[in-house]
Amino acid sequence: MTGEVKKKRVATDMTQGNPAKLICLFALPLLFGNVLQQLYNMVDSIVVGNFVGDAALAAVGTGFPVIFMLVSLFMGLGTGATVMISQFYGAGDKESLRKTVATIYNAILVGAVPLTIVGILLAGPLLRMMNVPEDAYDMAHTYVMVVFAGVVGNLGYNVNAGILQGLGNSRTTLLFLSIACVINIVLDLVFVIVFSWGVMGVALATIIAQFCSWLFGIFYINKHYKEIRIRPFHWDFDRHLFGRAMKLGIPSGIQQALFSVGIMVLQTLINRYDTAFIAGFQGANKLDTFGFMPVQSFAIAVTTYVGQNIGAGKMERVNRGMWYTVAMSCAVNAVVAIFLVPLGPVCMRLFSQDAQVILAGCAYLNRIMPFYVVFSFMFILNAVMRGAGETIVPMISTLISLWLVRIPAAYFLADHFGRDNLFYCYVVGWLVGMVVSGLYYLSGRWKNKSIVART
Repeated sequence: MTGEVKKKRVATDMTQGNPAKLICLFALPLLFGNVLQQLYNMVDSIVVGNFVGDAALAAVGTGFPVIFMLVSLFMGLGTGATVMISQFYGAGDKESLRKTVATIYNAILVGAVPLTIVGILLAGPLLRMMNVPEDAYDMAHTYVMVVFAGVVGNLGYNVNAGILQGLGNSRTTLLFLSIACVINIVLDLVFVIVFSWGVMGVALATIIAQFCSWLFGIFYINKHYKEIRIRPFHWDFDRHLFGRAMKLGIPSGIQQALFSVGIMVLQTLINRYDTAFIAGFQGANKLDTFGFMPVQSFAIAVTTYVGQNIGAGKMERVNRGMWYTVAMSCAVNAVVAIFLVPLGPVCMRLFSQDAQVILAGCAYLNRIMPFYVVFSFMFILNAVMRGAGETIVPMISTLISLWLVRIPAAYFLADHFGRDNLFYCYVVGWLVGMVVSGLYYLSGRWKNKSIVART
C-alpha cells in the first residue's frame, strides 16, 4: 500500500500475536546486550581496581553521574524519537518515519558540539561540588574530560539503537554492543596493562569502542532500511516533527538530568566517608546493574509494544502487555536477587581484595536487591505511559521518588542509623514512585496522548 511501511523481516510487527511472547522475544536481545554493556563497564572497573588502585575505582564510578547528567538532555530527545518511530511504524506512515529519523539525527549531531565543550569546561567544577576525595579527583577529572571529548560516539550509538527499537528490531543492537564490548575489553587491557595509561586508557577505550559501534550502526541501517537512509551532516530537518520529539523527549531528558543531579547529591553523601566505602559503593553499583538490566530491557520492549499498538489503534492489547511485562520483570529480578545477595562477597572480590571495600559493597547489595520487584513495577508502569506518549507523569513520579523521598531519606538514615543503612533510601523512594505511577495509570488519562491520533 502506498505510504505504508512494509513489515520487513528485520523489524517486528508487535500489533499481532501473543503479547507476552512478543515482549519477551524483543526484551531478550536487549537483556543480552545490556549484559555485554555492563560487562565492558565492569571490565573498566575491574582493570583499574586491580591494576591501578581503589582510588581509580572510586574515580571512574564518581565521574559517571557527571557524564550522565550532561548527556541525558540529548538522550531524552532520542527517547521521544523512539516513541514517534514506534507509533508511525504501527500506523504505517512511511514518510513521517523517514522525516523523524533524519530530523532527530541532525539535531543530535549538531548538539554534540556544544555538549562536548560544556562537558569539558564543567567537569572540574562539578567534581569539586561533589567533594570527590583528593586521591581520586585528578583521575576522575581526566576520565570525564576524555569521555566528553568523544561523546558524539555515545550519542550516535544511542540514536541508532532507538531507531531500531522503535521499528521492533532489538536483535541488531546486540550486535552493535558485541562489537563495542570486544573493542573496549581489548583496548582496556592494552591501554592500562601494557601502556600504563591508567584511568585515561579506560576512558579512551570506551570512546573508541562507542565510535566504532556507531559507524557500524549507520552502515547496517542504511543497508537494511533504505526508506530511512541515514545521511550524517546532510541537512534534512522538519521543524514540526522536531517540535513533537521535543515535547515527548524534554520531560524524559529533564527527568534523566535531574535524576543524575540527584545521584550526584547522593554521591556527595557517600563521599563523606573513606575511599574504601566509596570504592565498595561503586563496585556494588556495577553488580546492582544486573538487577536493573532486566527491568530496563522489559521497559524498552513494552514501550515499543505500546507505541506500535496505540499507533495501530489496538488499545485493548496495551493493558495485557503491561501485566505480562510486570510479571516477567519481577520474576527475573527475584532470581537475580536470590543469586546475587549470597554471592555478594565473592563478586565484590572482582573489584578489590580490600575487606572494607567488600563489606561496603555487600551492605549496599543486601539492602536493595531483595526489593527490586518494587522498582520493577514502577519502572514498567512509566514505560507503558511513555510508549503511549505520556512523558510528564513518569518524570514527576521519578523525581518525587528521588528528590522528595530518596535523598532526604538517605541523609536521615545515615545520620540516625549509620552509613550502611542509608541504602534503604532506595526502597522508600521506589515505594512512593510506584504509588504515584500506579494511581495515574489506573486513571486511564494516559490513553489519550497518542501523537498519531492528532495527525
